[in-house]
Amino acid sequence: MLLARLLDKAIKADSLGLIDADGDFHRFGPNHPDVIIRLHDKALHRELILTPRLTFGEAYMDGRLTVEGGSVYDALAILSRGTDVYGVLGRVHEWLAPAIRFFEQNNHLHRARRNVAHHYDLSRSLYELFLDRDMQYSCAYFADSGMSLDEAQEAKKRHIAAKLLLKPGHKVLDIGCGWGGMALYLAQKTGAHVTGITLSQEQLAVARERAAQAGLADRIRFELCDYREMKGQFDRIVSVGMFEHVGVPHYGRFFAKVRELLADDGVALLHSIGRSDGPGSTNSWFRKYIFPGGYSPALSEVLPVVEKAGLWATDVEVLRLHYAQTLRHWRDRFVARWDEAAALYDERFCRMWEFYLAGSEIAFRYQGHMVFQVQMAKSVGAVPLTRDYMVHAETALARAVPAETEAA
Repeated sequence: MLLARLLDKAIKADSLGLIDADGDFHRFGPNHPDVIIRLHDKALHRELILTPRLTFGEAYMDGRLTVEGGSVYDALAILSRGTDVYGVLGRVHEWLAPAIRFFEQNNHLHRARRNVAHHYDLSRSLYELFLDRDMQYSCAYFADSGMSLDEAQEAKKRHIAAKLLLKPGHKVLDIGCGWGGMALYLAQKTGAHVTGITLSQEQLAVARERAAQAGLADRIRFELCDYREMKGQFDRIVSVGMFEHVGVPHYGRFFAKVRELLADDGVALLHSIGRSDGPGSTNSWFRKYIFPGGYSPALSEVLPVVEKAGLWATDVEVLRLHYAQTLRHWRDRFVARWDEAAALYDERFCRMWEFYLAGSEIAFRYQGHMVFQVQMAKSVGAVPLTRDYMVHAETALARAVPAETEAA
C-alpha cells in the first residue's frame, strides 16, 4: 500500500496507526499507537495520495474515514508534525496552487457577497454555541495564560482600542463589523461614533438589534456595504478578521480605500490572520467548504502595498499562539454542545465544523500561521513616538474610564 509506505517515511517521533479498507493494520512511529485512522473506502488508498488535504477532510465529513483512540485533532497533529506526509503527487498539487490563486481570490463585488454569505449567514444559534458572550469571531488576546475566552476577547478589544487612540466624538469606520461587538465596545468605552459595515445579512440584523438594545442607536450605525463602496471620512478605521476575504489581487484597492477614507491625522488598525513562511495558498478543503475566496497573507505581501498606498506602518505586532488557544476554546465548546449543533444542521455538518476548528488550530500551532496587527497613518506624527501610550490606554479601558491619550 503506497499510502502506508509514505506515512512510514513521514512519521518518526510520534506514533500513529492506520487500518486500511482491507482491514490490514499498519503502525507508524516508534511506539504502539493510541490514535488510529480507519479507512472505510478502498478508493481512499489512492485519493489520499492524489489530493490529501481535500480528501482527508471530505472523508472525515462523510464517515469514510474515522479516528479511534483520540480525536480528529489528535490525528491531524501527528500528521502535521510529520516530515513528508502529503506524498509527491500531493506536493505537486500544492506547488500549482499559487499559480491559480489569482482566479481563486478574484473577489469582485458579487463574488465577495456570495463568499461571505456562504459562511457568515449561517444560523446565529450555531455561533452562539461556541463563541464568547460578545460573539467575537476572531483571535482573542491572552494577556494572561489563565484567561477565560470571555476575558481574552475583552482583552483583544481593549488592545485594539488602545492602538486606535480614540477620543469621544471620533468618527470610526469598522470594516467587516461582524455581529457588532467591536463597534459596541468602542462606542461604549470611548464615546466614539461608529459606522460598521458587513456583507452578511445575518450579521447586519444581529448588530442592529444589539445596538438598539444597548441604547446606542444614536452613536452606532450598521450598513450592508462593501468597503469599495464606502464614502466619507473617518478619524479612525479598524478592520478585524475581514482582510482574509479581500484577496491578493485587491490589496491595492483595499489600502487605497483606507487612505481615501482616513482623515489626514487619522489612525487605522488592521487585524488579520497571516502566515510566517512567505506567500502560499489556501488549503483546498478550507477553500471549498469554509472560506471560499479566502487567503491568509504573509506580511511580505501586505506591507509593500501599504507603502504604495502612501500610508505609514506606524506599528506592527505579531500574535503567535493566541489564535491556537482561541480555537482550542471554540472547539471544546462546540464539541460539548454537539447535539445542539446537530439539531440545527446534521451530523455531517458537525463533523465538518469540528474538522474546521481542529484544522485551524493545527495551522496556528504547527504550520506557521499567526495573526498580525498593522497600525497605519497618513501622517508621520499621528501617533506618539513610543508605544507606552498603549499600556496607559489599556489600563484606563480596563477600569472602564475612556482613554484620554494625546498624540505626540
